[in-house]
Amino acid sequence: MAWDEWEQLKAQAAERHSTRMQLNHIPADPSVGGSQGDLVVGHKDLEAVGKAAHDLFDHFMTYSGHARVTSEAAAGGLKGEGFALGGALEHVTQRWSEQTKTLLDACAQISNHLRYTKNQHAADETYIAGAVSRIATLDKGFDDRKGH
Repeated sequence: MAWDEWEQLKAQAAERHSTRMQLNHIPADPSVGGSQGDLVVGHKDLEAVGKAAHDLFDHFMTYSGHARVTSEAAAGGLKGEGFALGGALEHVTQRWSEQTKTLLDACAQISNHLRYTKNQHAADETYIAGAVSRIATLDKGFDDRKGH
């Protein structure tokens, strides 16, 4: 694209006051366009999912631990009295512990991934703002040279 063509496109966009093509700025009023920039980090829906995963992790770890301890005690008591049911309950308790760990790992991954994603998007927003700022400075320099 030639420089003159670029200037013509900018002028046409300015004449139309087009919201489809906004160069190097965001609206001064945050209610116009809905946010303070193009990238929005704090999605309430994602935050709610992350919080739910974290809460499930905390509560399930506590309550599943109680169930495991109680079941192990019951299995040991039944086995000690010679009941075959004790061995079966012990097997169920071991499987319960394995499945509990799997669920807790999944909850931790969800919560951690959403936290990482939020932080990464914030870093991306900062990088993009810096890049756009440099472009605006460069563009202003070209405008100054052309006498605008």
